[in-house]
Amino acid sequence: MALPDYPFASQFFSHPDQLRQHYLDEGRGAPVLMLHGNPSWSYYYRRLVSGLRDGYRCIVPDHIGMGYSDKPGDDRYPYRLERRVDDLDRLMQFLIDERGLPTTGHTLVVHDWGGMIGLAYACRHPERIARLVILNTGAFPNPKKMSLPWTLRLGRDSALGAWLITRCNAFAAGAATWGVKRRLDPATRAALLSPYDTPAHRISTLRFVQDIPLTPDDPGFALVARTGAALSQFSGLPAQIHWGRHDFVFDDAFLAEWQRQLPEAEVNVYEDAGHYVLEDAHERIVPSVRQFLDRTALERAA
Repeated sequence: MALPDYPFASQFFSHPDQLRQHYLDEGRGAPVLMLHGNPSWSYYYRRLVSGLRDGYRCIVPDHIGMGYSDKPGDDRYPYRLERRVDDLDRLMQFLIDERGLPTTGHTLVVHDWGGMIGLAYACRHPERIARLVILNTGAFPNPKKMSLPWTLRLGRDSALGAWLITRCNAFAAGAATWGVKRRLDPATRAALLSPYDTPAHRISTLRFVQDIPLTPDDPGFALVARTGAALSQFSGLPAQIHWGRHDFVFDDAFLAEWQRQLPEAEVNVYEDAGHYVLEDAHERIVPSVRQFLDRTALERAA
């Protein structure tokens, strides 16, 4: 199908288990790594890539099971946070070793699960990270402890929720409806949902929800806690926060924790935007990110 505003060449990286991960590698210059969450994919960053690729090298992976990446069953892939970080680590090392990606000066742009995956990766390679751009996400234990919206609870902890996500595509369709304040046009909505066209292709949207770590007994909790405890090492980096105020998951409590962790960050709050903040406020966010990258590059050079 035709994808509005997505005129990019697909690239693929094969992991040791032969699973193929799709990614974009657009433009030249300092690397900008953009990491999406659930249930979106690299299409979410299309306008930011278009706004940066004339001066920056935009790397935008689709997590395994998402977007144009392979969508294996549980018998071939463990849908867990630590494996997501491993996947990213291997892809980035390949780009460094085989595609000439610089080893330093990376800007990390993160949204939703991309925050946890991206910052866990950054903690493995802090020397690579030069700047942060934060979009409605977290990279620390839930500041509200066990509190989750009932929709996430349903998907995380019940057979009914799992059935709705896999059989009815309820999570992706719901996010495309309730994750924005400005209604998506039909073509954009269809593009966001297009990778998740069959129950078998929705396994990752379900497993991401089921992998939300809330207690020390959950598989990803230890990594989340370690990452949150290590975020202070990035507190002196140039950072921007772009925050949609009407988010059904990442609300003011998460924003407050980011401001505590990154006290010098530039903060932009959009009262007319929801979880998919780049859909609601791209006209303001894209030029702001570009100006931030250009300005901080000059500051670092000076």
